[in-house]
Amino acid sequence: MADPPSPTGVGAPADIVVSNDQDEVPLDAGRWAALAAAVLADRGCGGELTLNFVDESTIAELNLEHMGIDGPTDVLSFPLDDPSLSDSPSGPPSLLGDVVVCPAVASRQFAEHAGTLDDELALLVVHGVLHVLGHDHAEPEEARDMRELEVLLLERHHWNGTVPAGFSAEHRS
Repeated sequence: MADPPSPTGVGAPADIVVSNDQDEVPLDAGRWAALAAAVLADRGCGGELTLNFVDESTIAELNLEHMGIDGPTDVLSFPLDDPSLSDSPSGPPSLLGDVVVCPAVASRQFAEHAGTLDDELALLVVHGVLHVLGHDHAEPEEARDMRELEVLLLERHHWNGTVPAGFSAEHRS
């Protein structure tokens, strides 16, 4: 796998600001914030990241405003500062960006995607964080590399082992 370089040498740990502004799907927002922090640490990144769980109408508005696509989506990422340009550990934190996840969309698609709602939410958090760090999947090779990195990070920080049966990083339908 051609793993794009990630920033290194960041002395400060990641600071995850998490909010759960939806009530359709019960979730432990702190658990997902810990996963996001583990992914950032794995990639050698410090700084501040916001992780927002929102309802369908909110993510649909963001999707239309920022992507020009009408309707809800599962995850959106909004990178801010380039993590490789982070100041010294004693300086202000780098503002990495925002990851916005819609659990209601995740709850509808998990069976054809990650297999379980838990794995779907984990995949969306990891996917969103990787986008904030500059990873992309516009080209087939980028998509393959990003999927491989997602699985690696899920094995390390979500499953603490190998990929479970029934998991797919790609939509089946």
